[in-house]
Amino acid sequence: MSAVMNNAAINNPAEPVAESPPMKADTRRHAAARAQPGAAKATRKLSFKPFFLAVLPPIVGLAFLVLVWEIVAAKNSGFPSPMVTFQEAVKVFSDPFYQKGPNDQGIGWNLLLSLQRVATGFGLAALVGIPLGFMIGRFKFLAGMFNPIVSLLKPVSPLAWLPIGLLVFKAANPAAIWAIFICSIWPMIINTAVGVQRVPQDYMNVAKVLNLSEWKIVTKILFPSVLPYMLTGVRLAIGTAWLVIVAAEMLTGGVGIGFWVWDEWNNLNVPHIIIAIVVIGVVGLLLEQALVALAKAFTYEEVRN
Repeated sequence: MSAVMNNAAINNPAEPVAESPPMKADTRRHAAARAQPGAAKATRKLSFKPFFLAVLPPIVGLAFLVLVWEIVAAKNSGFPSPMVTFQEAVKVFSDPFYQKGPNDQGIGWNLLLSLQRVATGFGLAALVGIPLGFMIGRFKFLAGMFNPIVSLLKPVSPLAWLPIGLLVFKAANPAAIWAIFICSIWPMIINTAVGVQRVPQDYMNVAKVLNLSEWKIVTKILFPSVLPYMLTGVRLAIGTAWLVIVAAEMLTGGVGIGFWVWDEWNNLNVPHIIIAIVVIGVVGLLLEQALVALAKAFTYEEVRN
C-alpha cells in the first residue's frame, strides 16, 4: 500500500499525498480528560484546597473565640456579650472624633495621640539606636564599652523608667515618649550590631585592598548587608513600643488609648474596654504586618532549584 502511494506521488508531483492534520493542544487535553475522567475532577477539587486552608482556619478560630466569649458572658452577668459589645461598637465608631473637653474625646482622637507618641519615641530611638548599633558592631573598643551597659539595662521593664521620665521632664507626655524611647532602642542596637558583626570578612578584606573610606564601607558594604537585621530590630521595637504606650498612658493619665481604657474602667463601662482591646490589637497587628512586608521587600533569599 505504501509503495503504491509513493509511486502515485512520484508520477503526479502536483498532487501531494494527503496527510492527517496534527491534533491541536486543546483536542489533546480533551482527549486526555475523556480518557481519564477522574483526573480533571481531582484537579478541580485540589485547586480549592489552598483557598480553604487560608480562609477556613481563621474563621474557625474567630468563631471559637466568640463562642468562649458568649459562654463567659452567660455565666457572668457583669460581662457583656458579643452582641451587646457590637452594639456599643456601632455607637462608638459612629462618631469617633467628637470633642467635648480635654478629657472627653472620641476613641479616634485618643488613638491618634497614642500613635503620635509612639512615632515620636520610636523615631528618636531609631535615630540613636541604629547608628550606635553600627558603631558597636564595627569597632571592638565600642563593643566592649557598651555591651555591659546594654546587657544591664535591657532587662529592665520600660515602665520602671517612667518615674525617671516624670522626674526629669515634669510632664506626662514627654515621660510617656521617654518610656517608648527606652524600650525601643535596645532591639535596634542589638540587631544592628549583630548584623554588622556577621558581614563576611572577605568583604572587609576587599575594602582594605581597595583602600575604601569608612563612609564608603558603611554605605556600600555594611548597610546593604545589615539592612535585614536592622529591619528585624525595628519590627521588634515597634511591637514593644505599642505595648508600652498603653500601660504608660494608664499610669500618666491625660489623653490616649491607654487613658481611654482606664477612664472607661472607672466608669464601669466594660463594653468600651473590650472595644479598646480589639482596637489596640488591630492597630498593633497592622503595624507589625507593615514592617514585616517592609523587611521582606529588602530581604533577598537564595533561589534554590
